Amino acid sequence: MRTLRLLSADGTATDAALNDSGGYERPSSALRSRVAYAAAHVVPKVHADNTPGQPADIDWDSTLAFRRNVYSWGLGVADAMDTAQRNMGLDAAATRELIARSAEVAREEGGSVVVGVNTDHVDEARIALDQVIDAYKEQLHLTEEQGAGPVLMASRHLARVAASADDYRRVYRSVLESATTPVVLHWLGTAFDPELQGYFGADDWQTASGVLLDIIQENPGKVAGVKMSLLNAESEISVRERLPEGVRMFTGDDFNYVSLIGDSGVGERPYSDALLGAFAAITPVASAAIQALDAGDPASYERILGPTEELSRQVFAAPTFYYKTGVAFLAWLNGHQPAFQMVGGLHSARSLPHLSRIVELANASLALENPDLARERWHGMLRLNGVDA
Repeated sequence: MRTLRLLSADGTATDAALNDSGGYERPSSALRSRVAYAAAHVVPKVHADNTPGQPADIDWDSTLAFRRNVYSWGLGVADAMDTAQRNMGLDAAATRELIARSAEVAREEGGSVVVGVNTDHVDEARIALDQVIDAYKEQLHLTEEQGAGPVLMASRHLARVAASADDYRRVYRSVLESATTPVVLHWLGTAFDPELQGYFGADDWQTASGVLLDIIQENPGKVAGVKMSLLNAESEISVRERLPEGVRMFTGDDFNYVSLIGDSGVGERPYSDALLGAFAAITPVASAAIQALDAGDPASYERILGPTEELSRQVFAAPTFYYKTGVAFLAWLNGHQPAFQMVGGLHSARSLPHLSRIVELANASLALENPDLARERWHGMLRLNGVDA
């Protein structure tokens, strides 16, 4: 029997049976029942200076091959977002190049790509509202020039300077007026970025969601969807039910996506579409689950995707903003990058027992695409750290 060596928080090593892969098949046609994007990470060159504060030196072959793999499973790619280490190691120059290269790959593969639009190329920590607007527009126009769909990410600059909900309305109104294609609005919670406290003008989601909905209503035809990443299913369902016709809800809830994407049968909008970092970690499983929905088989959807939610909760465990480490770790285990390296040294952000639990849950949820390769790589990592395997 093939076994996996696992490491507990107290240093105890145990063994678990290594499962076979899920044996999932790529779709023969486009996915129909849900629009689903995997928020993809970036892979650095192994020999680069991948230490905190250094510019991102990207392994473009591995980074873009990962996106081609996502497209082959029928999912779209959400790029240059927080999963790609925006504000956590991906500098402005690398962001611009990533957007251009990713958009080109999407055209080559016939895939759908959306990319993050932010203000993070501005070095000053605090700028005026007009400067926030100009910074947003600069990245928006770059994105539009590349032919990618824009996702207006939550801006730290805006969170610092906004004095009221009206300041949010003003900034978003001006940016949306200049958009030549409908955008997705991104509401990122403080679990992902503590600097976004009080975004949309309030600390409680009930008040803030009213401001978000006002912005959408006041700018008809300018918003294609909303990505909510509050890790709170109640807030997402509440906003989803109140969205204008034609505006999609893209769940960014990596804790509760199974029920949110599944059809609840309740209300006029019984499900969300998806834009998830978790889907970059479990792309074949996510594709197979949506294929089951396409086939009218919700029971198989639950059976396939349900076990991955515990895995995702481990990857996104507090401090949640270090979830990128788990995404890159699984990409390495599954053979999508040559080494477990991340820009800014973020591969060191999680402990060995934390990663061991990811291995255990990925094995249990059939998210290891090549179990023997994953076992070999994981055991080699354990031995490198002095653990017999």
